[in-house]
Amino acid sequence: MLINLSNHPSSGWNAVQKEAASVYENIVDLPFPKLDPWWSIEEIDQMAAIYEMKVAEIMTNKSSGQNVVHLMGELTFCFALSKKLQKRGILCIASTTERIVVENGTSKISEFRFCRFREYPRLCDFNQNSINEH
Repeated sequence: MLINLSNHPSSGWNAVQKEAASVYENIVDLPFPKLDPWWSIEEIDQMAAIYEMKVAEIMTNKSSGQNVVHLMGELTFCFALSKKLQKRGILCIASTTERIVVENGTSKISEFRFCRFREYPRLCDFNQNSINEH
């Protein structure tokens, strides 16, 4: 299972990204939280702890095959949550894109084309008693 924790529901993914995600059998969308830009790192960490529990609950109730979290969004939250999930043995991945820029006089139009999923760097050792099978 792939938990898509981002601002981009899987229903809007292009065919290439859906094909890349198909190795995970099914996709569960978990909307990215609204994070106040003025929050302290402690408040970000508290929200990451809430989402750690949400992910663990989804994986416990709907788990099948390889389990990963597609984690894309505000960087400090993603860092905090990926560390917590990795301690549980849950693999986090990011989507990589190619940026295509077209300049038209004084304006720029950017298009982002999905390329592949890439694993987050390991921030800690995986827990041996993980709920994630990989």
